[in-house]
Amino acid sequence: MQLFASKPGKSHLGAVLIGAIAFAASVPAELACGAPVKVELVQKDGRWQLMREGKPYFVRGGGGDGDVKTLAAAGGNSKRTWGADNIEKVLDEAQAAGLTVAVGIWLEHERHGFNYGDEKAVRAQFEKAKAAVMKYKDHPAVLLWGVGNEMEGYEKGDNPKIWKAVNDIAKMIKEVDPNHPTMTVIAEIGGEKLPSIRKYCPDIDIVGLNSYGGVLSLPDRYHASGMTKPFMVTEFGPPGTWETPKNSFGVTPEKTSTEKAAIYRDAAIKFEKDSLCLGSYAFIWDNKREATMTWFGLFLPPPGRERTAGIDALQEVWTGKPPANRVPVVEPLKLLTKDDVKAGETVSATLKASDPDGDPIRVNWVLQSELDPSVGGDAVAERPSYPQAIVKSSNSDVTVKMPEQGGVYRLYAYVTDNHGGGAVANVPLHVTGANAGSAPKPTLPMVIYAEGSEGAYAASGWMGNTGAISMDGKCSDRPHSGASCLKVQYNAPDNWGGVAYQSPANDWGDQPGGYDLSAARKLSFWARGEAGGENVEFKVGLIGNDKKYHDTAALSKKVTLTKEWKLYEIDLKDNNLSCIKTGFVWSVGGQGKPVVFYLDDVRFE
Repeated sequence: MQLFASKPGKSHLGAVLIGAIAFAASVPAELACGAPVKVELVQKDGRWQLMREGKPYFVRGGGGDGDVKTLAAAGGNSKRTWGADNIEKVLDEAQAAGLTVAVGIWLEHERHGFNYGDEKAVRAQFEKAKAAVMKYKDHPAVLLWGVGNEMEGYEKGDNPKIWKAVNDIAKMIKEVDPNHPTMTVIAEIGGEKLPSIRKYCPDIDIVGLNSYGGVLSLPDRYHASGMTKPFMVTEFGPPGTWETPKNSFGVTPEKTSTEKAAIYRDAAIKFEKDSLCLGSYAFIWDNKREATMTWFGLFLPPPGRERTAGIDALQEVWTGKPPANRVPVVEPLKLLTKDDVKAGETVSATLKASDPDGDPIRVNWVLQSELDPSVGGDAVAERPSYPQAIVKSSNSDVTVKMPEQGGVYRLYAYVTDNHGGGAVANVPLHVTGANAGSAPKPTLPMVIYAEGSEGAYAASGWMGNTGAISMDGKCSDRPHSGASCLKVQYNAPDNWGGVAYQSPANDWGDQPGGYDLSAARKLSFWARGEAGGENVEFKVGLIGNDKKYHDTAALSKKVTLTKEWKLYEIDLKDNNLSCIKTGFVWSVGGQGKPVVFYLDDVRFE
């Protein structure tokens, strides 16, 4: 799967420094001084093992940006990143908490437009990987290098050019860093993926496997394939939407967080016993918008980010005992009315929720438009919620008046206790009526990007020379407001590149979507250049009326950036904004050198 910007997450420098001081007092001097820690692969007592500082090291980890203190308290010992851009804080925070990091080296995907037949682009990717290895190889928190994540695609996965690029990077790592093993990560084990690794990747030490619906049978299937390299389960969790039957109106019901906990527990137990397995990283040690607001998250969405039962289940496997205070328990929501209703009709539901320790609980009911479908695990944009639709609610029942806008919605029941624990159940609902199919009207202001995350549109439409584009959505370099901003790089002197923020994600006019922004008067955003003088074009609307589902307006603004933050606006008055599918676009042409610029607080007002 993929996260926004495919890069590591946030950390808090003050906490890192305080934790690092405390941690330094309890670790060997070479750790505190920043010396590398030797990690080796050995076969011992009939099974493969990682040896760190000469001691067996079975990975019990989480993949994602969630709280590392919670991970350590649960008995975890490692975290995983998907990329290696600006991960100093990630490594320092992990070290301070007593954790290691499986450092991901992001390799581009063909479905995003990258061409592994383009030798120049592949070489640039290699050099970027080498720079990351050279920069971080001596950090004591580094456990191993994860070369790519699902870059082989979701079909046969047999493109030899991709596997050559993977092995070239792995070979380079072995030459410059003798202290850490190499791993590559694939999506499940079907097609020609394992045979390709066996044939083309002699310098890969560990096979990383992402598995969901088939995770409990994964070790047996891997052994049956004849592979002898050790493996690590680099993502696992509940079955994905692609593995779950759809309901009568075409969407996938979701298990409760209580039901998902059993999957994490059973899988973790199986990994501990396997002779080729080196450990696992639960997905996702964070919250992620994919399929729903909560499908894969081991934490509830912000602002609370409460831990869920999956974490408690992992703690019991990893430590042999449950947490001192357990999270709430929920049963599936029970509808008292139909799930397919007309616009404006009332829906009622009941919920059974409790706390194992007798703590008081609170239930927050949220009705939200269904998220856009995700492609290949890409995070998707947030959709509008409708607080005014909640007519009456308690901890055990709710009455909802459905919106006049037709479409699919999801009713969430977020349950929290007073000890940082949470649970969630939801049910999909369908509304038919006169307004079915028209674009929803969001509440303004409507965020495109702010404070490290996307809003209602997804940054999925990569264009032009996509191999030269990178975006860091959580850059801490002088943000305009808050703790982070969006750093954009076009790393080529020629050609052009750009990114469109789309609804739905990855759509160029073939699917319904978008928003009715008729009430908006302007798109405003703050921008600055790295050096000043960067020429960038910004747009609202991109899809022409030659497509069935097009933007009803197209506006643009060309600017020359300065080194300081400046407010820019695109005037939207007197335009037909009844369906804007492409909410924001940036594009740059070749300027004889790489272009770097920063964006913040992008919104419709």
